[in-house]
Amino acid sequence: MGLLSKKDANLILDPLADNNPITIQVLGICSALAITAELKASIVMAVSVMFVLGIGNVVISLMRNIIPSKIRIIVQLVVVAALVIIVDQVLKAFAYELSKTLSVFVGLIITNCIIMGRFEAFALANGPWRSFLDGIGNSFGYGLILIIVGFFRELLGSGTLLGFKVLGDPIGSPETGPTGLYALGYENNGFMLLSPMALIVVGIIIWVQRSRNKALIEEN
Repeated sequence: MGLLSKKDANLILDPLADNNPITIQVLGICSALAITAELKASIVMAVSVMFVLGIGNVVISLMRNIIPSKIRIIVQLVVVAALVIIVDQVLKAFAYELSKTLSVFVGLIITNCIIMGRFEAFALANGPWRSFLDGIGNSFGYGLILIIVGFFRELLGSGTLLGFKVLGDPIGSPETGPTGLYALGYENNGFMLLSPMALIVVGIIIWVQRSRNKALIEEN
């Protein structure tokens, strides 16, 4: 028997595709639209949510039998707020420029529907280990979409990935002029850097996903 049972493994694998928080549950859309113009910002947001949701699920699970039902939402908000503060301070200490890019969106992790939804739907009813796996799985699914969207938006919008030029240099030198694809007449699509394009890319991902899975089409 492996380290994880089939049920435990499904907690991680299902949110990657068949039960993805963004494309199936339609949660966490705001950050997918707002911060995916750069791949680096997408990766950092994905890791941040993974930390908050993974640890937060465990904390709520450990406290589930002592939290009065009338104040459970308040307790959940306090837990997630404390974890978000840790993320924010770490970013300011080690990646200040990136923290300015993400700015208010890190704080808005507190109101991310994915996090509060997993607290309510899973952590309050399951043990710490399964809650941790559920948090990691859902944050993986969330982060996967952010990274895919960020990859295509930065590549096609700026011609770069993680800040490195991958399609060539649109200016080049006075002697050679544009290099790479730009030398063939390619131009960056500035529309890719605007928030509406993120919605279109997410829509394409949803279309591809559902066209490959007839069960999702039948359910909707």
